[in-house]
Amino acid sequence: MRIAERLVYEARAHGLAGDGTTNDQPALAALVDSLGDAYAADGQPRSILCSAGTYAIHDEGTRWRSGVSLIGAGAGATRFVLSNPSRPAAPTPLAVFTARDHDAGRDNHLADCAFAHFEIDGSGVTLPAYDVNAKGLFLQYVLRGRFHDLYIHDTGATGFGCDFLQDTVLDSVHARHCGRLNNGEEMGGAGIGIGIGGWGSTERLTVTACTTVGNGTNGIFVELQKRRWAPTRGIRIIGCHAEGNRFGISDWGADGLIVSACTMLGNHQAGYDVSALGTSSVAGRGGIVTGCVIDGNAWDGVAVGNTPGPYTVDGNRISRNGRYGYWQHNLGPSGRAEALGEGFLGGDDEPAAGITVSGNDIWDNALDGIRVDSPVTDAFLTANRVHGNGRQSAPGASGGGTTVSYSPHAVHDTAAAWPPGGHAGKIVAAGSQQALVVGNTATSLMLAPARPGSATAWRDGTPPRGAEYRLPDAPAARAGLTLAAAADAPTIRDNRIWSQTHGLRITASGDCSSGRVHDNDLAGNAVAFDGVFSGGRWADNIGVDTTLS
Repeated sequence: MRIAERLVYEARAHGLAGDGTTNDQPALAALVDSLGDAYAADGQPRSILCSAGTYAIHDEGTRWRSGVSLIGAGAGATRFVLSNPSRPAAPTPLAVFTARDHDAGRDNHLADCAFAHFEIDGSGVTLPAYDVNAKGLFLQYVLRGRFHDLYIHDTGATGFGCDFLQDTVLDSVHARHCGRLNNGEEMGGAGIGIGIGGWGSTERLTVTACTTVGNGTNGIFVELQKRRWAPTRGIRIIGCHAEGNRFGISDWGADGLIVSACTMLGNHQAGYDVSALGTSSVAGRGGIVTGCVIDGNAWDGVAVGNTPGPYTVDGNRISRNGRYGYWQHNLGPSGRAEALGEGFLGGDDEPAAGITVSGNDIWDNALDGIRVDSPVTDAFLTANRVHGNGRQSAPGASGGGTTVSYSPHAVHDTAAAWPPGGHAGKIVAAGSQQALVVGNTATSLMLAPARPGSATAWRDGTPPRGAEYRLPDAPAARAGLTLAAAADAPTIRDNRIWSQTHGLRITASGDCSSGRVHDNDLAGNAVAFDGVFSGGRWADNIGVDTTLS
């Protein structure tokens, strides 16, 4: 027998049935153990080849071993269907290897494993309460891992939930409707969720060409697992797509995360998120987001907070989001308790240094194009095209009675005459319920689902015909660039900002001290500049008559 043949094991020849009925977990576990022992003896990795079929996995996951790969015939052809009929509280991932249950660590890791060309269906796992362990794959401390061409869907918690991945590549992983048991505000519940920091300050990981749609929390996140650990370098997310999740892509504790050529569309809170919402309450820093399309997210395009900086957002299209194009903010303790429950350790609320927002095309967002709501030092806001923002322009409205009706994702009022898009980003109240408006015609409000993947915008059922609704006023000022917090020594130059209520606005709570504000074109706004400039250099800003120096 040739060496290649004795290193590849056909699953059906070793006890797996693949008939969709027989519980294949015991046979899979026995085969993994046998091949793992062989790898430990001779250092030769082996592969389990699962030809087309439906492989039922009941009641427990398989403890994985180094040197064992699982290869299918493609999603839809090779399917692993997870369920827990005899153990109703068992989370039942397909493969598991963790620090808690298996003493995984740097010196006891998984090496030389590949998972490729198959589907994981988690819809059969039912639990009495949400369990963060109800994943598709749950592996920790992986060295030289390869995850390729996987379709993971309908898991109770995160679909691909693996931590501490060294010299590892994820490519062409499609995660859809994972986190279905997560209420949208609990930990986990992502399409692809990667814990970082276990290998130290560098983890060499590439995530590429992955697709995440309609997952309970994040499309993709990287998350520092312990607050005392150093934020992790070496991670790249390239050419991925995140749509219809709570957050598109989140940086919760990396150092120098590179996100490039990604699309983040129609996510419920932010397309790209940097914050202290992760388990360690540590935000990313030193990251670069470039060459991405960040469009149509229900709240913000890019939301950056709790970071000490620096962070760079460069050369992106940021458009048609329901609130701000770019939002600088800090999430405080009360924000964490409100968003994700108790236990917030406190995110960084010091001024963020070295924030760079440069060369972006920022347009048609519902409120401000760029808004700074937390302190920054030495920020660079340069060479952006900021135009047509502030489309949330409609006055408050209310109605009820015979002209008003409701559907799972809409409010209709035949007596209304709303400006199209003028209510985008608002919260509509109907009785005791609220829903987020993502767009509107003259007579209909289109609503975001109550949570990703939900069939309705209404948590307590569709309101009855004729029920009264209420919409708030739009804010009077919706600027291209707003400074609503202290900005120390910012550089604001070479921006073209037009077609908003204001070009550059400094609010009463904001400040621009020792700034360099020059060579901006602020013509074409209702008001070019509003506020007080507190020293520094102000010169050659088109549309503003006053020159300060």
